[in-house]
Amino acid sequence: MKKLLVLFLFGSTFAYAQRNFTIEETVFGPRQFAPETLVAPQWIPDTDAFTYLDAKYQNLLIRDSKSNWQDKTLVTTSQIAEAIKKTLGTEDEIILTYFPYDYQWKDQNTLAFQINAKNWKYTISYLLKDNKAAILTKAPNEGTNIEIASDFSKTAYLIGNNIEIIDQKGAQTKVTQDTLDGIVNGSDYTHRQEFGINKGMWWSPDNDKLLYYRKDETMVTKYPLIQWQERVASVKDIRYPMAGMKSEEVTLVVYNSKSGRKTTLKTGEPKEQFLTICTWDPSSQFVYVGVLNREQNHLKLNKYNAETGDLVQTLFEEQSSTWVEPQHALLFLPNKPNQFLYQTDQDGYNQLYLYNTDGKLIKNLGFQDVIVEDVRDFLPKGNSLTYIGITNNGLDRQLFKVEIPSGKTKQLTQAQGTHNASISSTGKFVLDQYANISTPNTINILQADGKTAQHILTAENPFEGEVTLPKIEPVSLISADGKTPLNGRIIYPNDFDPNKKYPVMVYLYGGSHAQLVQNRWLYGAGYFDLYMAQQGYIVFTMDNRGSDARGRDFTRVTHRQLGQAEMADQLCGITYLKTKNFVDTTNIGIFGWSFGGFMTTSLMVYHPEVFNAAVAGGPVIDWKYYEIMYGERYMDTPQENPDGYALTSLIDKAKQLKGNLLIIHGAQDPVVVQQHSMDFIEACIKAGKQVDYFLYPTHEHNVMGKDRIHMYEKIAHYFDLHLKK
Repeated sequence: MKKLLVLFLFGSTFAYAQRNFTIEETVFGPRQFAPETLVAPQWIPDTDAFTYLDAKYQNLLIRDSKSNWQDKTLVTTSQIAEAIKKTLGTEDEIILTYFPYDYQWKDQNTLAFQINAKNWKYTISYLLKDNKAAILTKAPNEGTNIEIASDFSKTAYLIGNNIEIIDQKGAQTKVTQDTLDGIVNGSDYTHRQEFGINKGMWWSPDNDKLLYYRKDETMVTKYPLIQWQERVASVKDIRYPMAGMKSEEVTLVVYNSKSGRKTTLKTGEPKEQFLTICTWDPSSQFVYVGVLNREQNHLKLNKYNAETGDLVQTLFEEQSSTWVEPQHALLFLPNKPNQFLYQTDQDGYNQLYLYNTDGKLIKNLGFQDVIVEDVRDFLPKGNSLTYIGITNNGLDRQLFKVEIPSGKTKQLTQAQGTHNASISSTGKFVLDQYANISTPNTINILQADGKTAQHILTAENPFEGEVTLPKIEPVSLISADGKTPLNGRIIYPNDFDPNKKYPVMVYLYGGSHAQLVQNRWLYGAGYFDLYMAQQGYIVFTMDNRGSDARGRDFTRVTHRQLGQAEMADQLCGITYLKTKNFVDTTNIGIFGWSFGGFMTTSLMVYHPEVFNAAVAGGPVIDWKYYEIMYGERYMDTPQENPDGYALTSLIDKAKQLKGNLLIIHGAQDPVVVQQHSMDFIEACIKAGKQVDYFLYPTHEHNVMGKDRIHMYEKIAHYFDLHLKK
């Protein structure tokens, strides 16, 4: 019996033993343990069928209502590759290892996708019925920022800082030929990609005209980045517009591909302004531009004549005592070319507003306190629109449908959590993928009324049988103002014993456009959070006021004094932790990067009695060293807000540091330049304060790749050294 018992116990342990994450899995774990899902799903136009890639990215599968949503193979990678080789008529070497992830349906029978070859980047059209492929567009391999006309007749791209166009016959045109350092054409890196800017060129709907940014940053101060690879280090200069200093001057130009004529839109003075939400009118005769002043508190939506560049009309203006932050281009209704949707949080939450092209507000399409996060699809006839909306105090994402003429809104998905859903172009079915804290991934086909038509997938816990997942617990707190609910989470050690005391790692960010706590798988926790919990830490995270997805008033409280309300809220979290008997209040650490690094350092110097150890990565130390576009939105200029800049600067507060602080910085950081941390180190030296410092010589703002493993190992070791006693 003893032998059998020993054998049973050994067999059970062998079969079901689980382990902790390795340090390597803090970086590569998200890919290794990703829950099962449908890869790159897309509805086929004008059908009730959708396609997606198999798990090995080799086959394109299809499911449709006619076959009761059962999957079958539609086309394989080998079929695509064979068709390309037979019909392309090019000498370029093309290797198709995986099915193109970026495939798009042009119609019910035609796929379009991009591939890279030896000399060119191609857009390929593939006909399913004929098993034939053809080149739709091509651009040279060195071309960047590629923009393709909707009829595939022309392709614009950048070579360096200049724009070229190539047509379907291969004829190339140099649109710009600027050689002066500091003149940049067509780049998405305009206004440092703030204000929702993600491209620098736009083809007109008639595909004859190209609208593009022309950025003049010759007057912007050069900032040196030291290059360490050579025997004698060299200097790489970047243009960095620091708060309160000279900013770039940007114009918008229309290039007519038929006449070769260029027209600059007359956006007026002052030259230091931000040109945003650029949108072509459906007629291709006009361009709409959001003209935002440098103070970022006054937006004009202007309409310009694309032929003459003249200002036709200011449709409306939006002003604020804090800031106006345009993020989304206008969206014209497919059935009414004189009406468009505009997104703004001017009434409290980012929502949709229907205007006509004369600037008249037709209807507010907002629904309760739902925040529009992602506009999805128009339904047939263009009278309805779907979007992903944020609900449940920022925790959930749901799919909504709004009837545009009436404004009537319906929530199409119901389960609490984060939904990634899309509706078929017929409007009959919804493909819904959702996850929450206890659900890795569930996929259903829903009917238009929201009822489940077919269950597709319930993903298993990807850690089951291999890695012991720590317990993750949602936390709800109240902010320092005593009235605003805050979302947080606690991650417990695997062998948690409420009668023991554990050190704490607080992980935070705290800045705008970021949210760490969401009702999705793992509740938004990162793998390093899970790893540290497995190493015996209580890991705590909370989204303070100023962070994302909670509406206008939640963010505006930080104006002109970044870090103050945020710190007050984070201290509410610390107060909560201290009520727990299992928390070792003498060994609390804090870790954050970028704005989180600013928050980490701020808490260490403002409240040195709270934290025994901290790691600040790429930290902002003084906002006068930060860029104009982001920094002045929240802080105004140093000249306008000297008290706010003095309050939030950490250089003169280095003398208040008491605990153990490790600062990590990338030597090539073009976002939070190294001067931030170097000035703080110098202040610590003069104040007689010891501080630890580590530099990643070849990395920019984030440490990426295998070096990120080295970074996490260093951070874990630092907390072990100072918090485990």
